[in-house]
Amino acid sequence: MSSFLQTSLSHQNFHSFTMLFFTIFPLLLSLLFIIKKWYFNTKKNSPPSPPRFPLLGNLHQLGLFPHRTLQTLSHKYGPLMLLYFGKVPVLVVSSSDAASKVMKTHDLVFSDRPQRKIFDIMLYGSKDVASCAYGEYWRQVRSLSVLHLLSNKRVQSYRRVREEETSRMMEHINKSTSCVNLSELCSRITNDITCRVTLGKRYGEEGGVFPELMLEFGELLGSFFIGDYIPWLNWLGKVNGFYSRAEKVAKHLDDFFEEVIEDHISGSRFDRDVSVDSEESDDFVDILLSVQKSNAIGFSIDRTAIKGLLLDMFAAGTDTTYTVLEWAMTELLRHQTVMQKLQDEVRNVVGNKTQVTEEDLVNMNYLKAVIKETLRLHVPIPLLVPRKSMEDIKVNGYDIAAGTQGKTWTCLKLLALLVIENTLSLLYLPNMRKMKKTKGEKVSCSTNILN
Repeated sequence: MSSFLQTSLSHQNFHSFTMLFFTIFPLLLSLLFIIKKWYFNTKKNSPPSPPRFPLLGNLHQLGLFPHRTLQTLSHKYGPLMLLYFGKVPVLVVSSSDAASKVMKTHDLVFSDRPQRKIFDIMLYGSKDVASCAYGEYWRQVRSLSVLHLLSNKRVQSYRRVREEETSRMMEHINKSTSCVNLSELCSRITNDITCRVTLGKRYGEEGGVFPELMLEFGELLGSFFIGDYIPWLNWLGKVNGFYSRAEKVAKHLDDFFEEVIEDHISGSRFDRDVSVDSEESDDFVDILLSVQKSNAIGFSIDRTAIKGLLLDMFAAGTDTTYTVLEWAMTELLRHQTVMQKLQDEVRNVVGNKTQVTEEDLVNMNYLKAVIKETLRLHVPIPLLVPRKSMEDIKVNGYDIAAGTQGKTWTCLKLLALLVIENTLSLLYLPNMRKMKKTKGEKVSCSTNILN
């Protein structure tokens, strides 16, 4: 009897010890992990960061206008600032010097892109140039875009399209017997030019749905979705209809591009050699189909890649262009003296001709200054497409960690003058409306003309 009790007690003690061990051991491991992580972070010289909430990080600070919030925070925390969007660390770069380090000095390290589910839905699994991950495929499609679609020779070949659409818009204004909506006209002309250059003809007339599809496409692609930053909330995209709406728009756009491509194939337009000049230039679909057929670039492209590249051309060439035109007209209406000077320059350069040609633009320095000033004051894209660091790197003395599971994002704040002209440097942020000329006399007329 006593031996039985001793055996029973020993089993109970062993069971109690086992339970205690498996209770305390995970807690000790967690504590050690937290201490190690804290020690590691304190040893690193991370960029300054504002306080953040658990789970949310700094998301609550963004507000309705994230670019303005980031501008305000950068005044306090400096040109390199580390934020947390949920669990995602985000490096915000807001000075020309820091941007140069990221985009030029360490360009290869920051060449990758973070992946979002909306890209997979609407951009054919990120098979376009803008959102695809850095690698061999990106190098191939980028080379294809630069050499065959966006070369200087190719851009100049579409001069007739630009001039015809401009004349068409002016004719519409002249015939109008009432007020005209400049916003609609600017949107229409940029869409028509892009359609003719990319697809071969206009697709926005006679009740066409393509412009509306592209508007909704841009809205969805630029939408903020919390599931990208807090993964366990990703289910909200199904509940609120965000993903289903994106899939619907993607399906309509895919059907549209399929129809356009089939029209080109059935017309045998892609049989023409894209290297041979013709009176009527090939559109982008012609060029891409010809490249696909001849395999002239050393690698094959499928139809999905073609549709992804076409989407990139519309996303980059429509909204940004007419936004600048609209703001330029707004500023000219607000500054009548500037408008008068610009009208005088146009009349002096054009003379007795009835139309302005692209040769005339070479001599319109004041017009160039107005456009540059408009871009400085009203940047069409205040935040560039995010990048992702591929390895640990030091920038301006700060340690930037590699993108663990693709979660370290670098949101590069667009510096208007940095992308307009290398001879200019920004003294203050755009709303201060002050620029400094660093070299060359050709840019002096762009200083403060809209003040």
